[in-house]
Amino acid sequence: MLPLHRPLLDEITLGASGVAVLGLISGVMANLRIRRLRRGLSVLEGPNGPEGVLEAMTRGVAETQALRTELARAKSDLDIARGQLADALRHVAVVRYDAFGDMGGRMSFTAALLDDSGDGLVITSINGRTEARAYAKGVREGHSDQVLSPEETQAIALALGRKVKA
Repeated sequence: MLPLHRPLLDEITLGASGVAVLGLISGVMANLRIRRLRRGLSVLEGPNGPEGVLEAMTRGVAETQALRTELARAKSDLDIARGQLADALRHVAVVRYDAFGDMGGRMSFTAALLDDSGDGLVITSINGRTEARAYAKGVREGHSDQVLSPEETQAIALALGRKVKA
């Protein structure tokens, strides 16, 4: 072994001690950071108080699955409601007119009541000075087996959202 000089040995020892102190300080700092991160991740605020990350994730997955099931049920209910609504008489139009030239005030009327496929009925009430008459005609797909008056045709077109010829 070679003899070492005392001043060189002191400098090496001092340098090693400095590196050791720096290593110790950085190790303590890293440990504190990791502890802080673990504390932040291990305790989350849940509906029933603090809970761990795994419990929170498990609860989140269960809640998501419950929401998906509820959404599928709501979609099914909506599809049923849409099917039932298609048969409802929800397309309505009324045309008022003067059936007789000697009488004003547009007292006569025709009302069309149709579903989404154009099925339903047209009701016509013709009012005169001394009498009133009412007629009902069935409608299939926007047309009737019976002869329709121009006002009845106009009411059906309006109810189905078609353009009416003036």
